[in-house]
Amino acid sequence: MLKCSQMFSDSMVLQREKCIAVWGTGEDGKIITAAIGENKTECTVKDGKWQCELLPMEAAEGLTLTVTDGTDTITFTDIAIGEVWLCGGQSNMELEIQNAKDGAKCLAELNKDTPIRYYYTPKVATAEEAERQGEQAVWQRADSETSKCWSAVGLHFARKLSKDLGVVVGLIGCNWGGTSASNWVDRETLENDRRISSYITEYEDTIKGKTLEEQKAEYEAFLEHEKNWLKKAQVYWDVDPNMSWGQLEEKLGIYGWPGPRNEFNPFRPCNMYENMLTRVCPYTLRGFLYYQGESDDHKPDSYYVLLTALIAKWREIWGDDTLPFIMVQLPMHSYAADPDYKNWCKIRSAQMKTFRTVKNTGIAVILDCGEFNEIHPKDKLPVGERLCLQAEKIVYGMDVDAFGPIYESCIFNDGKAEVSFSHAENGFKVKGSIKGFEIAGDDGKFTPAQAAIGGGKALVWSEKVPSPNAVRYNWTNYGEVTVFGKNGIPMAPFSTSDDV
Repeated sequence: MLKCSQMFSDSMVLQREKCIAVWGTGEDGKIITAAIGENKTECTVKDGKWQCELLPMEAAEGLTLTVTDGTDTITFTDIAIGEVWLCGGQSNMELEIQNAKDGAKCLAELNKDTPIRYYYTPKVATAEEAERQGEQAVWQRADSETSKCWSAVGLHFARKLSKDLGVVVGLIGCNWGGTSASNWVDRETLENDRRISSYITEYEDTIKGKTLEEQKAEYEAFLEHEKNWLKKAQVYWDVDPNMSWGQLEEKLGIYGWPGPRNEFNPFRPCNMYENMLTRVCPYTLRGFLYYQGESDDHKPDSYYVLLTALIAKWREIWGDDTLPFIMVQLPMHSYAADPDYKNWCKIRSAQMKTFRTVKNTGIAVILDCGEFNEIHPKDKLPVGERLCLQAEKIVYGMDVDAFGPIYESCIFNDGKAEVSFSHAENGFKVKGSIKGFEIAGDDGKFTPAQAAIGGGKALVWSEKVPSPNAVRYNWTNYGEVTVFGKNGIPMAPFSTSDDV
């Protein structure tokens, strides 16, 4: 029986100006014909699978795609040709517009004529669940009700992009809160690099000697514990909405999310790659938006390796090693009870190093968008719009001001550090006073420093460090952000002594 991939439905957006992949399953030997108007292509079913490619098309709306094997015919209507982006990552990409700052206002402005459409990849733990839930997943047009669960970051990105390009933008939401980048790559990628293989070996150690029945019982026990814990927590929150997580755990015991990482836990390594990402692939798209890193802060020294491996794998399975990959650099964040581990500094540095070293990547610097004691900042408008600026400059070649100041080089002379920045030609904007610079000498101990900025450079010094040889800026998990480019995008954090 002829079937198309679950990615295809009425109201979908297909990528303009690229060959369009259409695929599915069918009876061996059958000739499959796919057509949008006069744009037709054929392929043959082999081993129960088929994949055709339609010729590139210009932006359009109101089209119909028909797929037939000569016996059965499938028809999809209300198709748009436009720009398609995948929204990957964890909870800050997942955060729904209905829960974001000014979300109600944004939703009220949406209607069926809004040139944005969304496909929500089912969040599943097994291939069976993916198949079952995928049957219900469809492309959605925007409106004030339907769009409530859409990614706030993705929606803000798409609103600006569709307005600036004048085309329909399709978003594929493929994200899950709390996920490590190791959830979004295949096992071989992790196993074949000793710098990141611990994600697999630690998992194997966890399940070693346990039968599937024992693992299932462990995970089901956690789910019961979780349900009871959250029910009791809600009682405390009803009395004191400001009660912290730490205070709750003192009263109720450790929450323990996400539970035992075993074969029944969706947060096991590689699961989202196997049961979410590969079900979306090879849907033709322009590129990837990626907001993640928080759940890898326990292994910050290897995050550069993990992130670059993820980019390579995603491009590999899509068959295009030039696909744009635009990431969000993590903002300021710390919980009130935590010391400054400086692990988020290393994650941010790994993200910046990835931007510098991997072709066709972009980086949205959002250092100023964090909230103290809140890992899910609610204002996603600047995040989405800065991602859009990156896309417009790097991918679409538009003349836009997409970057704040980024560290380029440093020389030390007469007891001062002279730091040069790219993307600072128009100068700097300072909110209040300059804060966040530190310098160190041979002892490696950093000291808060004074700074003067101008002409694309910063001069940094401290009387306590007469012979500095290292300088850094906002090298902290959470701190005040006061230095920006003239466009309002913050200076990216950096450390000349950092090695990621």
